[in-house]
Amino acid sequence: MMSSIHVDVIRLLSDPLRRHIVELLAQGPACTCHLVTDTGAKQPAVSHHLKVLKEAGLVASEPHGRYTYYRLLPDALETTAHGLTALVQSARRSANDRRECP
Repeated sequence: MMSSIHVDVIRLLSDPLRRHIVELLAQGPACTCHLVTDTGAKQPAVSHHLKVLKEAGLVASEPHGRYTYYRLLPDALETTAHGLTALVQSARRSANDRRECP
């Protein structure tokens, strides 16, 4: 069974804009203005998604002058990837282990 952090990360990344923001941050830190330009989304929407991602422990914010830069924290993604890999391995091992009905 997958832990709640895996489910939370998967749920968070199911939103297309949030997933796009994570993909952009995987290329390096960016400020909100970069993310607005790169996604084509409105600033309040990008800020909201960054807040959600930050609260979930997927991104960190760092002030730089009058701007705030966001960077991806890969640990939660890596934990989720390991959980999904374990799920795949379990499914492969038991693909032919049909349970008999009572």
